[in-house]
Amino acid sequence: MLASLTKAFSGVSLCTTTRILNQQTRNTFILKRRTPPKLAKKHEKAPKLRGRHYVYDLIEDTTTKKKPNLEVVLTSFVEGVGSKGDVVSLKPAVAYNKLLLPGLAVYKTPEAVARYAVERDAAAEQEQHSSAYAQRTVNKLEQLTLAVVMNKDHPWVIERWHIGASLRKAGFYVPNEAITLPDAPIEGPDLLKQNKEFFCTVTINNLEQAKLRCRIHHWSTEPSERLPYVFEHWKNQAEPLFGDDSAPVPKQQQQ
Repeated sequence: MLASLTKAFSGVSLCTTTRILNQQTRNTFILKRRTPPKLAKKHEKAPKLRGRHYVYDLIEDTTTKKKPNLEVVLTSFVEGVGSKGDVVSLKPAVAYNKLLLPGLAVYKTPEAVARYAVERDAAAEQEQHSSAYAQRTVNKLEQLTLAVVMNKDHPWVIERWHIGASLRKAGFYVPNEAITLPDAPIEGPDLLKQNKEFFCTVTINNLEQAKLRCRIHHWSTEPSERLPYVFEHWKNQAEPLFGDDSAPVPKQQQQ
């Protein structure tokens, strides 16, 4: 038994040594002597350095130095950045992780600029983007559930300026001429329409269109006549105002 255990552990070393990883690091520190030493004269022995000669002041640490922006050429349209063939300047980490690694951009070289400039003209006829940030605005608007607060005591008909005022309360400024309402007029007050939703269209730069989800909420100036407050109403399921889940086809309105 003892012989078998001795044979089993004969190849195991109890005092194992860990290997040290010797890896190069790109660190550069620029220093300056606080007390410069005296220069030796010709054909004379250099003077001995004292302790004060080994005191240094840090001039620059390259590890904490801000790196310059990296210029890249986009190979396709990137939301919030630019179109194909545009030369953009971004932080190195952003350009490398978000554009270069996914293949959405290449390093800026005269050959790359000339190549994608030709392709940009050809793709301009196919891609329909008014700006680099237009699609981002469309996504934000389509993720929004807009509360359209209307009077509970006086008659009203929803117009474009009602939607514009509600958008300003939500942090979006949209001109009235860019808002398109559904064909059917929406009149009230009608508590049967409370918390029911409808869709309108917001046109961005006369090109992109966003489908905006709106919900009607009645409000009274008399505190006793107000409806109970619903916490985070946008998370609750709502019925469509026009009897189906799809948005009605908008009609272009005249100014």
